[in-house]
This record gives sequence, structure tokens and C-alpha cells, in this order.
Amino acid sequence: MSTSNVAEFFASKLSGLSFNQFDAEVIHWAKVGILDTVGVTLAGSREPCAEILAGVLDGSVGHSVIFGKSSMGSALDAALINGTASHALDFDDCNNTMGGHPSVPIVPALFALSDEMSVSGKDFIAAYVAGFEVETKLAMMVNFYHYTKGWHPTSTLGVFGSAAACSHLLKLNQQQITVALALAASGASGIKANFGSMTKPMHIGRCAREGLLAAKLAKAGYTANVNNVFEHPQGFMEVYNGSANYDIQKGLSAWANPFDIVKPGIAIKQYPCCGSTHPAIDCAIQIALENRIQSSDIKQVEIWIHERRLQHTNRPNPNSELDAKFSVQYVVARALLEACVSLEHFENNNFSDSVIKELMTKIHAHPYDDSHFPSDNHFGGEVRVHLHNGSILAAKVDAPLGRTSDNPLPADRLKRKFELCANGIISLDAAEHACHLIENLENLEDMRLLTKLFLKK
Repeated sequence: MSTSNVAEFFASKLSGLSFNQFDAEVIHWAKVGILDTVGVTLAGSREPCAEILAGVLDGSVGHSVIFGKSSMGSALDAALINGTASHALDFDDCNNTMGGHPSVPIVPALFALSDEMSVSGKDFIAAYVAGFEVETKLAMMVNFYHYTKGWHPTSTLGVFGSAAACSHLLKLNQQQITVALALAASGASGIKANFGSMTKPMHIGRCAREGLLAAKLAKAGYTANVNNVFEHPQGFMEVYNGSANYDIQKGLSAWANPFDIVKPGIAIKQYPCCGSTHPAIDCAIQIALENRIQSSDIKQVEIWIHERRLQHTNRPNPNSELDAKFSVQYVVARALLEACVSLEHFENNNFSDSVIKELMTKIHAHPYDDSHFPSDNHFGGEVRVHLHNGSILAAKVDAPLGRTSDNPLPADRLKRKFELCANGIISLDAAEHACHLIENLENLEDMRLLTKLFLKK
């Protein structure tokens, strides 16, 4: 297989991709990802990062729904605002290949574009799967060096997913798709240094907007380097990863074999915080459910998660609600004392609760080694609670529930999560209707029948 032009390869695959090629598994997982993304976007629409952005862009004119608001705006502004809202709570889905969140760069852009024209549910699903496959196959080429170097893959790779998905929905030809991907290469951005702040979710809004803009510009006749924007000595691969730190062939040869949305699939989050903390949360909740313990009983807590995940979650003293979402010490403290980690734990300065802060001083996080988990397991977690009476309470998981399609979150929990996210943002009837339409999305003739339900109740 030739690797002379990555953009051209993707464009050729996208131009021939249609809903009719998908089996039941692909369609199922697409609807799972879309439902979950709608829910977390509605919930995130009230967060300050989304509210401030919407305020700055007040007066935007267009037909695209701003989730959780009573107004509409241009497609580009809607993609930016809704994309930011979708990642505001860090409650959105993950993917092991991507090392990030696959759906949020894509779905808000597609919804914004769907409000401008008549789009069927089948076409929406096909575009979503197309974008998902592009961003994850790019991830195969650059990860996990790209991830550990400090790039935010959800944004730097997601922009290509957004561009691919929007190009597919606009039914661009192969040449135009190549241009859109080349344009997206200059819109790739996002660094981990801004994790724990409003800027992190805005990375996603910006990449959703950049991908949509790239597709629109390509359709209008804009130009870009279609020859080797990925392979150029100063192109994406060399600039973002550097020589010998990527493998183009690895991603190209894996195209749709299987579709990444099916395997390893979408990881649906049970907790509204960084996914890297979830193995430890699962352990802590297990301990809490099996034992009745109070903070005063605890002498010391030890946590082990993968070194790559510990780099951005070892935050023993979080100083904001957003910072607390990346503190493995904070979420484990909550889980141990309350047997849950909920949205309320990241509101009203609850991170500064005196009992929780005192317990966090006893919690120590470590990177695990081969004595804990096999070297190829990046998703394990272990927690040991040392009590003053000398006993030790321990739990260990190989991966959090829902992390892959082989260990999916049960359907009733997915629906319950959606209902909790939508509660108070849209009416109960609208939420129920939206859930029904998404469950039967392949039969929907016009996506605008769905998006109108996302307006504020």
C-alpha cells in the first residue's frame, strides 16, 4: 500500500464510504456515541466556559441551535460553543486508540451543519463514522508519542475527524476532501499545559469549528497543500511528532479493519472527570461499598495508575472545580467516602470541603509497574486503604467498566446518564423524544427534527 499521500488516501476512502456498508454493530455504536455526546453537551451548556463563550459571541446570526439556549447562531459559532460545552464537564466518551475523546470534535460540528440543510439520520451516522475512523487511524500513526509529548489528541487529531465528517456530510468530492484535510492540518492545536482550565474544553470547540470551516472552504474552492501536508519535512508528522516517532503505514493498513468505533470502541464515562482517574475510582467505590469507613478511620491511601495517566492527574491540592476533575486524589477521596463521583462534586467549590481536603493529604498516587499489571495494560488501577486499626482494604481493576466495546456500559446506565445530563436543561418530554429519535436515528428523515429539541425548555 502506498504511503505517499495520507490526505489523498483518506479522501479516497471517505468518498466511497456510505451508510449501506455498515453492519449492525457499527450503527449501534454510532448511536451510542451520538446519544452520549448530546447528553454531555446539554449538561455542559451551563458551565462557565460555554456561557462566557456564548456571551462573547452574542449576536451571531444563523440557523444552528446553541444547545441549552433559546437562540440560534451561525454554524461556525454553534460548533465552537457546543463543542466547548461538550467537553466542559470531561464527561464525554473516550477511545483507547485516540488517547482522547473521539466524538466531541465531530458531533457538535455535524449538528451545526445539519441545521443549515436537510440531512437524514443515515447520512449523519455515515459522516460521524467517517470522521471517527480518520481521527483514530491518524492516532495509530502518531500515538502514544504524540500523547506523551504534550499534545491534546482530542483537539490535534479531532480537527481532522471534524473536517472529514463535515466533508462527508457536504458530499465533497475526493479532491475537495483532500483540500479540507490539508486545511485542517493548519488548524490543529491544543496543549496539555492548559488542562484543568476553561481552555481545555475550548480546544474542542475550536477544533470542531476548524474542521467545519475547512470543509466549507474546500467546497468554496479554497486551496491548500494537497500533495504532502502530512509527509512534508515541515508537515504535520514531522512538526508534531518528529522523525522516527510516527508510523504512517500502521494507520493506513488498519483502515476499517475493523472500524475503530466497534473495536476497541467507545468508552462511555460513568464519572464526570478525567478518564485517567476512572480505574482508581472504580476501585475506591468497590472498597466503599464493601466497607463502612470514615475519613477518621483512614491512616493512608495508596493509588496506582499508569505513569502516562498519572502525569496529568497527580494533583494532591486542586485549586478549582476544573482542576479537581484531573485530581486522582480528590476523586478517590470522594469515592471512598460517598461511593460515587457525581456532577455535584465539581460544583459550588465542593473541592474545598474540609473533610475531603484533610483526607487528600493522606492519599498518595504512584505509577504502576509490571508487578501490578502486564506492561501492555495502560488502563489498570489499584487502591489500598490502610486503616488506623492495622487492616488494609484493597481493590484492583484491569480497566474501568465501559472502557471498551468488550466491556460496555449497560444500556440502562447509558440512558440514565443521558437523562441526568439533560435534566433541567430541556424538558422531560424533549429528553425522552430525543432519546427515542437517536435510538432510531437511521429512520429520521431530517436531523432538524432532533436538534430543535436541544433548545432551552
